[in-house]
Amino acid sequence: MTRRHRIAAATIATGLALTIAACAPGGGGGGGDGGGEDDGVITIYSQQGPESDLNTNELTLLLEEEFDVDLQFETTTWDAGAASESRQITLASGDYPDAFLLIPWVDQFTPAELLKLGDQGVIRPLNDLLTENAPNLQAAWEQTPEWEQLSTAPDGTVWGLPQWNDCFHCTYPSKLWMNSAWLDAVGMEQPTTPEELRAVLTAFKEDDPNGNGQADEIPMTGFSSSVLPYLMNPFVYMASPTDDGVIPASLALDGDTVTLQPTLDAWREGLTYVHALYEDGLLDESTFTQNQDALLATGDVAGDPILGSTVVGHPGVFVTIGQEDGRDRNYDPVPPLTGPNGSPASEMLSSVVGASFAITSNASDEEAATLVQIVDWMIDYDNHLRAEFGEEGVAWDYPEEGDVALDESLDPLFVRHRLSGAEATENSNVAWGPIAQYYGDEVFRGSQVVGEDIYELASYERRLFEATEPYAENSPDAAFPYWNLWIPAESSAELSTAQTNVENLVLQADAEFITGVRDIDSDADWQEFQDALVANGSEQYLQIYQEAYDAAG
Repeated sequence: MTRRHRIAAATIATGLALTIAACAPGGGGGGGDGGGEDDGVITIYSQQGPESDLNTNELTLLLEEEFDVDLQFETTTWDAGAASESRQITLASGDYPDAFLLIPWVDQFTPAELLKLGDQGVIRPLNDLLTENAPNLQAAWEQTPEWEQLSTAPDGTVWGLPQWNDCFHCTYPSKLWMNSAWLDAVGMEQPTTPEELRAVLTAFKEDDPNGNGQADEIPMTGFSSSVLPYLMNPFVYMASPTDDGVIPASLALDGDTVTLQPTLDAWREGLTYVHALYEDGLLDESTFTQNQDALLATGDVAGDPILGSTVVGHPGVFVTIGQEDGRDRNYDPVPPLTGPNGSPASEMLSSVVGASFAITSNASDEEAATLVQIVDWMIDYDNHLRAEFGEEGVAWDYPEEGDVALDESLDPLFVRHRLSGAEATENSNVAWGPIAQYYGDEVFRGSQVVGEDIYELASYERRLFEATEPYAENSPDAAFPYWNLWIPAESSAELSTAQTNVENLVLQADAEFITGVRDIDSDADWQEFQDALVANGSEQYLQIYQEAYDAAG
């Protein structure tokens, strides 16, 4: 028995390996007649990176041979705004492709869009197609029933497939990274409470921790969408929001009651604390305006480091990993702070509700079956490695004796090679990357081989894994499970308007209370904010989500 066969056998024993889908196209299925002509050409709308061409991609060519089909891609970029606009234009034109294969963190269908497009007959129901053509998916759903739940509308229809991606470190996106060299310089330990954090940041500002004799230190900066949840959670639970307001980040649960957190006195208490940090020059004013390029420029500034701490998902957001002066090794994670509200960590599902794969009414029954089979092919363990990363022996390998998995409680199953330079360029068009991440469960992700020196680039994933563990230990009871809720079509337009208005108002008001545009100590200013929430639809917002939560049981 070869090593490959031994690994495959071990994988089956863990329940990870799934039946390989039949490769021949056809097999019937589908909930509609299909409007396209079956000419062997399947058109797919997708997003591609700057160094990839999906029409010439080696995986595309492999799949064309495997399934005896001609795949023709219409593409947009990885820029979220441009990609979303492009997809909407394609749909509005009526001249849409046979299928959409999308990347969740770029742009994908929302549940409301799926219900609307399904009702209009633009997209096909997938239930029969999946039953007849997707054995790997059926096995995966048995292994991870949450994925099936995420995919299924309240009436039982599957209008599209979301990716299932158990990204452990992504689940807790608001993590504090602090310069440990500066802590040593000022003779302090990592903070555990809001007041201890204030003391550390004050020392960073006043005690010249970078030792250059200049008052150039920035105690804390970042993005308000990640900094605020970390600083607010000791006072009141705050989910990690998005800048566009598409996540109901102001909502939480009190038992089975959906609550609008900014209406609570504890929200005001949290903002009062953050305002004090800002007033004392401990929280950088750029926190409310800068983009990622600006933050990275701060972390990478030439000469002596000037950044004391920031709250983001991982260090690579604010400092280039592997710098000659080793500054990136000095930033270590600080666990959640403990305050009147305990120490909850902002949590979100790393798998995004909606759909990244949908088949339109333009596809014939045979084309629809082939499309499902292609996605199902990528769910198989070995095929997933090939589809996402590239060729065995170049982009990844099976493990060797002594290799250690990222999650050390699991057996190692693969080694991913981080390609760079010319080698990376040569291999930029051999796989589909994030388009192919249909089933990355916790076993798949946790079983990759990762070195044990967390400060080495090759071991970066372990650094993030270990940083996330204390956050996972503080998983919040109050997190609102918006990802498992489907909103009835008749309520979707009202909800979309109310959610956009309320969430954007909260983001704006938070920034204004913190920076002093609004007076956090003024009862009149606070009441004006509360009145504005109601005027912008907060009561309807709560009611619609409460009804959806109750309906989900």
